[in-house]
Amino acid sequence: MKYLTNDKLVIVGAGGMIGSNMAQSALMLGLTPNVCLYDIYEPGLKGVLGEIDHCGFEGANVTATIDPAEAFTGAKYIVSSGGAPRKEGMTREDLLKGNCRIAAEFGDNIKKYCPDVKHVVVIFNPADVTALTALIHSGLKPEQLTSLAALDSTRLQEALAQEFGVQQSKVTGAHTYGGHGEAMAVFASQVKIDGKPLSEMGLSEEKWETIKHNTIQGGSNIIKLRGRSSFQSPAYQAIKMIEASMGGDKFTWPAGCYVNNKVFQNVMMAMPSTIDGTGVHFTAPKGTAEEMAALKASYEHLCKMRDEIIGLGIIPPVAEWKSLNPNL
Repeated sequence: MKYLTNDKLVIVGAGGMIGSNMAQSALMLGLTPNVCLYDIYEPGLKGVLGEIDHCGFEGANVTATIDPAEAFTGAKYIVSSGGAPRKEGMTREDLLKGNCRIAAEFGDNIKKYCPDVKHVVVIFNPADVTALTALIHSGLKPEQLTSLAALDSTRLQEALAQEFGVQQSKVTGAHTYGGHGEAMAVFASQVKIDGKPLSEMGLSEEKWETIKHNTIQGGSNIIKLRGRSSFQSPAYQAIKMIEASMGGDKFTWPAGCYVNNKVFQNVMMAMPSTIDGTGVHFTAPKGTAEEMAALKASYEHLCKMRDEIIGLGIIPPVAEWKSLNPNL
């Protein structure tokens, strides 16, 4: 089997459903034969390793460890789902304190064991703030670390495809920006249905509000239907992000990026972006006045969560970030 690279890929949280799906997806897509599974829960980790071995991937060199030094040393690419999952009745924000402490330790491990890592994707919630925490602690450059945000956009795309009875890929420009949470900004002005602007499709305001609501609550709906948080879709999207950073097909869905410009300061947020072999690159969102106001509100919500973890001492005040990460 031909692999994209031989570089070491570490799956953090590999004993869980997202992590195990990421490991399988990475090997099925031929990213690298050198995959290290890391988790603190050894029985689940051993079970996943057994399953992956039973797949019989040609040329694969899959290892598993509960030791962070063994896992992170020599890593060139990392995807982490290593936080607590969301349960029914919880918002992504409910996971803030505990998962940000995990993210801080994750970033410290990167700085200590693999400072020359090429790209890191953080996907455990609330992803915007856990990724920001990891970035600050890791010492990495902003273009080297992204968070998963694409699911909100693919959920919007799927809802519109169902509404108009078209193949999902025929819906373009269906994007959400800002936070990956209850306050995300859902954009309609750039959407096209099989090449035709959404504004010309006769969609009622009431129907659009329902689609927007269902997009925002997409993760909650999966929990209600399956009894557990999403795992197949975040696993696939995260691995496609890492694939792009390895030099594979570019990833063009919105990604959570570190933003610090005249409009938005010192946050991780979903932006129009591209991930390629040089990292993540983003541009400013384009939308109506109403959409940009929603984006500003989403940004303000992210600032509140950021300031909350500053208050908890998980990350230092913004003015002191350079002491932990000179690249910020």
